[in-house]
Amino acid sequence: MSTATVTSARSGQVLADLVPASRVRDAALVLGGAALTGLAAQIAVPVPGSPVPVTGQTFAALLVGTALGARRGFASLAVYALAGAAGVPWFAEGGSGTAMPSFGYVLGMLLASVVVGALARRGADRSAWRMAGTMVLGSAIIYAVGVPYLALATGMSASAAIAAGLTPFLIGDALKAALAMGVLPTAWKFADKR
Repeated sequence: MSTATVTSARSGQVLADLVPASRVRDAALVLGGAALTGLAAQIAVPVPGSPVPVTGQTFAALLVGTALGARRGFASLAVYALAGAAGVPWFAEGGSGTAMPSFGYVLGMLLASVVVGALARRGADRSAWRMAGTMVLGSAIIYAVGVPYLALATGMSASAAIAAGLTPFLIGDALKAALAMGVLPTAWKFADKR
């Protein structure tokens, strides 16, 4: 079977669909995605003047949404958010609960996982440039929820919240998008050769 035939046969799929389907698979993928996000959140670097650290959490959340698809990605991030809200210390820097000023970013990740998962099902994870656009859009959604939440939780003005909760993270987000540009399209090329 040619690569073009395999690729067209796999249109409408996300990477997780390449694993034989079962409820056990879906549960394992959802729990694994939540655990990956929780582990990535522990890679945290404090940002001077900001209550929000640089973490691997957003990259993991967008990767989970893209690789699992909208439904499983949302379920995975919902497990992550609900468990963290209930006290599991796996938010950034071992935090938990909803009173954290950065909890809005976690809520944004829920929405972003649905959007990037839906785009991946339409092939956005198959090429480097579409994957970069998907990551940028997912990051924008996370900030659209996280920055206003940060402002409300801390009493910051909108401009102060942007300066503390968006601007310091743009270079890191560009690096995360570049990484995703390589990882996911390469995973599909590998899968198409099988």
